Amino acid sequence: MNFNFSSAGKRVLLATSISIISLIIILKFTGTADTWKALSEIDIKFLLLAFILHALSWTFYSLRLKFLTSMAGHKVSFGLSFRSTLATAFVGSLTPSAIGGEPIRIKILADDGMSYGAATAVAVIERLLDSFFFILALAVFLIISGFLTGFGLEIGGIFMVILILSLIFLWQVVVKPDRIERLMEWIKKKTGKKKIVDAFEKELWLFRDAGIHLAERTLAETPVMAVLTAMIWLVDALVPSAILIGLGTDPNYLLSITSQLILSIISLFPLTPGGVGVTEFSMTYLYSNFVQKNLLGPLVILWRVITYFANIAIGSAFAGASINGRKKN
Repeated sequence: MNFNFSSAGKRVLLATSISIISLIIILKFTGTADTWKALSEIDIKFLLLAFILHALSWTFYSLRLKFLTSMAGHKVSFGLSFRSTLATAFVGSLTPSAIGGEPIRIKILADDGMSYGAATAVAVIERLLDSFFFILALAVFLIISGFLTGFGLEIGGIFMVILILSLIFLWQVVVKPDRIERLMEWIKKKTGKKKIVDAFEKELWLFRDAGIHLAERTLAETPVMAVLTAMIWLVDALVPSAILIGLGTDPNYLLSITSQLILSIISLFPLTPGGVGVTEFSMTYLYSNFVQKNLLGPLVILWRVITYFANIAIGSAFAGASINGRKKN
């Protein structure tokens, strides 16, 4: 697979342009004379803390990936896992969903010697762990924070329906393999591409076997998986609070974390590249409930720079190297 820098460059330009335009609009409608004063007086060390928190999220993500691949019977170095995490973050920032970067993660693992089926199973287990965390954490934080917005409840409800449908499909793959066999035979007859379908079917069964094994191991290691998954998202959810402290105002930990959980779920829906535009305006709406108007623009801008733009700037180098990487002998 060759990395098309021209195509990637166009996607970066499109996504960042939409984000910047959205931020300018937000700043225009929320900015006051005090906005620029707050920006000029911001405590830089809390901006550094915010970036460190975001980098810690990458670290915990890498540790979880390393742990999951080990449970699947394939050991990877922390360096490769970290490279995969940043490459995935970069591609996910340019595709119409935060999970759009999963193919590159699967390719990196496959290039290191895993089967595509097993690598896909690892990616699916990761997404399921994240999904269960989002549902449980959002329910808890909506209650304890008292931030029961109709917007948050609707997003949580839609996500719950999608998760249930996904689980039903995966359950069918596991308990009704005969249906998959019949489907594969039907595709072979209709397309005449027996060799291609056989190769796909082989990876599908590897995915099924690895998925069953991983699910069993994940359940056995629930405390470890739960802690790593919670740390991935909670340290990242503290980034806005660190920025708010730097701006000299209340960090609003509970309300901010609740809002970040809602935004994380929104980013999974295939709306715009990297969720740009939608994310900025959604954050402005959510934080307008507890952050003073003159600080909304600086908060959203700094948050996007530290998270989204950092994912693009730092992840781009890892994505290019990963896509052009050669398969391990």
